[in-house]
Parts: sequence; structure tokens; C-alpha cells
Amino acid sequence: MTALLRSTWLRLLVTSVILGYLVRQVDTGAAARAILNVCLWSLAVVAVLLALDRLVMVWRWVLLLQAVRTPIGVGAAARIFLVSSFVGSFLPAGVGGDAARAWSLGRLTARTSAALASVAVDRLLGVMAIVLLGTIGAVVWTRTAESAPQDWILLLAVLVAAGTVAAFWADRVVPRVLPARWRASGLGQKLLRLADAVARYRRTPRVLVSVLGLSLSVQVLRVLQAYVLGLGLGIDVPLTYYLVFMPIGLLMLLLPLSVSGFGLPQGVIVWLLQPLGVPDELSFALSTLIVLSGIAGNLPGGWLYLRGKGVKG
Repeated sequence: MTALLRSTWLRLLVTSVILGYLVRQVDTGAAARAILNVCLWSLAVVAVLLALDRLVMVWRWVLLLQAVRTPIGVGAAARIFLVSSFVGSFLPAGVGGDAARAWSLGRLTARTSAALASVAVDRLLGVMAIVLLGTIGAVVWTRTAESAPQDWILLLAVLVAAGTVAAFWADRVVPRVLPARWRASGLGQKLLRLADAVARYRRTPRVLVSVLGLSLSVQVLRVLQAYVLGLGLGIDVPLTYYLVFMPIGLLMLLLPLSVSGFGLPQGVIVWLLQPLGVPDELSFALSTLIVLSGIAGNLPGGWLYLRGKGVKG
């Protein structure tokens, strides 16, 4: 199953099928014209929000690295993050950049388990922030719409929060669930070292709270980016609803089932905007601009990559 999810052909197939379906259902000519006519002021605002987005993302990872005294400077960590994000644009969505980041840091510091743990904790808290923001948005929106919040959304938030907290006790859980014959194997030893590295963050609760707060800030910035792009396209949807559909779209983006974010996240966004009467061509244009803005945010990493400053301190 893991090998299947990593398959480039699977991602290309999923992306092609969904994009093919959208192209057949949507007036792509109208969508293209909407993209070309988007207000320039909205693009300028999004550029500023993107810069803040990347700055906060780098800083939260630096806090995690400093919490366990990883031997790397802030500048080197920032370069690794930015370059890995750029490289991740050509790898499985959601996990490609993380894998490149962990590999680069492990290679530079010779602490592979600690590198993997920092990226894993960063991702765990990021997912928790997305779910929490989506839950808040769902509660606010359903109250505005005079309907009760969906119980499954609240349940999902509780489960994700519980799972995230439990991950920091992996050093106690993994040895118990890992079969004895596997513990002496190479993979088993790696899992045990990773569990110990993740558990080290249990002793830094203030840092974890700070990183979670920064993760929430990142998701709010992304919601604002989508909202501003929507305004630039002339989409009349309340900001509160962006708090509902954007977290779902971001979760779809984390799944390793798309190429550079195209396909599945776009289909979900188009589907979620239909109940509000947004024309498919406009929602498709919005989803495309969201993906393109994410790619644009990774371009500084491309510049560093071309200059050969990916992993050098």
C-alpha cells in the first residue's frame, strides 16, 4: 500500500482523471479568462501574505530544532526548508517536501532520527492546526446558517488532537506494539530511535504550544490568501465559509495523491463551493490560483537551489 501511494503513475492517474472530469464539466475558457482578469491588487496582497506564510513556517521549524538543540544555524535551516519546499513541488504532494527536508537536515547534522522527528512534529502540529481551524469555521458557519454543527467534524477534531498528543508518548507505545522479532531489525531500530526523538519534544510543552499557535497563524494566512483571490475573481462568498472549505482543501493537498497540488484539491474546492451558487468556472479558477500561488511561494527555494545553497550552512 505504501509503495502504491508513492507511485508517480498513481498520482498522475488521479490528477489526470480529476482534471479531465473538471475540464469536461467546467467552461475552461471562462475559467482562463477569469484568471487572466483577476484584479492585480489581490495578487499583490497575496504576495505579501505568501511571504508572511513562508516566514512563519520557517520560524516554527526553527523553534522545534532549537528545542532539542539541533546543531544547525537559523540561516541553514531556512535554506533547507525553502529548498525542500521547492523540490517538494515535483514530488508527492504533502510528503515530498517533508521527505526532502528530513533527508537534507539528517545529511547535514548526521542526526537522522532527530531530523525525521522535527519534520514529523512540525507536520503533526500543522495537521492539528488545520483541523482545529476547520472545526472553528464549521461551528461559526453553521451558527450563521442557523443549523447545528456536524458531530463528525467535532469528533474528527477530538480524534486528531488525541492522536497528536499520543504521538509524543511514542517511546512508550512503539516498544509495546512492535513485535519482539522486529525490534532487532534495522527498520525496528529506526522506528525505536524515531519514537525516542519525537518523545524528546514532550519535555518542551511551551515550544509545542508556540509552534501550534504559529501553525494556526499559517492556516489563517492561507485562508486569507484564498479569500483575497476570491475577491479578485468577483466571488461573493463570506470569509466564514472560507474557514470551512479551505481546511478541507488543505487536508486534500496533504494526501500524496496529486501532482503539485493539482487535481484532487481543486475538485474538492469546486464541489464545496457549489452549494453557495458559485459558478464552476469561477471556483475552478480560484482553486487553480490557490495552487499556483503555492507554487509561486516555493520559487525562492528554487533560486537558492540553483545557487547551490540547499544544505550548506
